[in-house]
Amino acid sequence: MTLALQTQPSTNAAVPDVLRRYRLAISLMFGIAGMTIGTWTARIPTIQHNIGMADSKLSICLLLLAVGGLLGMRAAGRFIDRHGSTTVMVWPSLGLGAALLLAGHAPTWIMLAAALLTFGVLHGTLNVAMNAAAVSCQTAYGRPIMTSFHALFSIGGVAGALLSAACAHIGLSVADAFAAVAVVSTAAAGWSIHRLIPAPDSSPTSQEQASPAAQAAQRRPRTRVLLLGLLAFSALISEGAAADWASTYLTRIGATPAMAATAYAAFAASMTLGRLVGDRLTAAVAPAALLRGCGLIGGGGLALGLIGGTPATAIAGFACLGAGLSCVVPLLYSTAGGLDPARPGAALSRVAALGYLGYVTGPAIIGGAAMHIGLGNALLILPVLATLLVIGAPVVHRSRGRHHRPARTRSTTTLALTSSDDTTRPTGQVLAPEFTTTHIDHPVTELEGALR
Repeated sequence: MTLALQTQPSTNAAVPDVLRRYRLAISLMFGIAGMTIGTWTARIPTIQHNIGMADSKLSICLLLLAVGGLLGMRAAGRFIDRHGSTTVMVWPSLGLGAALLLAGHAPTWIMLAAALLTFGVLHGTLNVAMNAAAVSCQTAYGRPIMTSFHALFSIGGVAGALLSAACAHIGLSVADAFAAVAVVSTAAAGWSIHRLIPAPDSSPTSQEQASPAAQAAQRRPRTRVLLLGLLAFSALISEGAAADWASTYLTRIGATPAMAATAYAAFAASMTLGRLVGDRLTAAVAPAALLRGCGLIGGGGLALGLIGGTPATAIAGFACLGAGLSCVVPLLYSTAGGLDPARPGAALSRVAALGYLGYVTGPAIIGGAAMHIGLGNALLILPVLATLLVIGAPVVHRSRGRHHRPARTRSTTTLALTSSDDTTRPTGQVLAPEFTTTHIDHPVTELEGALR
């Protein structure tokens, strides 16, 4: 079978409708993941009070949630490479609402711990699967769209928190509020599943596995996966620390409770806004330069805000940190998923797991340092970590893919598969003119059946 590329004039309507629906379905998966975790986070104090848990028992429950997330992320890579990302998304997306419902109805802390462990496994699995699907969708689009998916995760988290707050305001119990979110998330998942394109079995043949070139190709990305994971670890330490310590720091430097609450709000809002425009930045700026800029804006802005020593400068610093981190994780995940398009799950699961480990340990790292050097000085660790993004930026360069460059001419390429008997069967797949055959094997195979 040979590949033929034919250039045609392009319009915005040239993207197939099925591909647009596929993107919408994946976007909803990101929204579901964000909404469910945001709903849980917003009601932690109420659940602790209702069950009568001591802080030590709550810590165990939160630890099991984190452990479940790590287990789900690591297992997801193997399932994705064997069955395809879209197949792996089905059960976690449907099960998240049920797991959240169990957590809301848990009468004891032991049952809550079991529910959170289940929730963590499902959420971690969905996290890696939806990112792998997003990488394939981005490759098929031929232009950057990864950051917009993560913007939906941020928006979903805010929506879940606001929905929980609204339910609390009108007097609904935690169980009723979680039931409402479970219904919404399950319905959205069911709608999305019907629009997901089944991914094929992308396992390599035995001949490919035995090939010295194939074995060398498998070894090369390992160091880069580790470097990407370390960068994700550094970035998500800052995200986790900002979530837990921003308001506390503002309070300690004299801010009112209302003003202190705006610190994390400024961080989250700037991150969401950055992700909404992130695709344009990714298309216009080289990836290494973008990662360096993110590190400089996030780390430099926070450092200046902390050195200023006033509530106003600190809020501005956390806003800069959110803006700087907004494009980091989408860029790192996109790079990891592109290292081996035939098996994106393995690399993505490792990078995501290391990043998540940073997110859950970040607050403890800052808290432990604060006991010895003070909270203000401990938070200066975050700008130091941001410099790692500047130093390690070249790791994203080679895997960026030429399709991230903004096209000066509006043209597309239609893929045709030609069999040995010279019978041509166009698939209708729309790709960017620079999209080489090394980029198309996995996404085109995944989308071919639905596009023809």
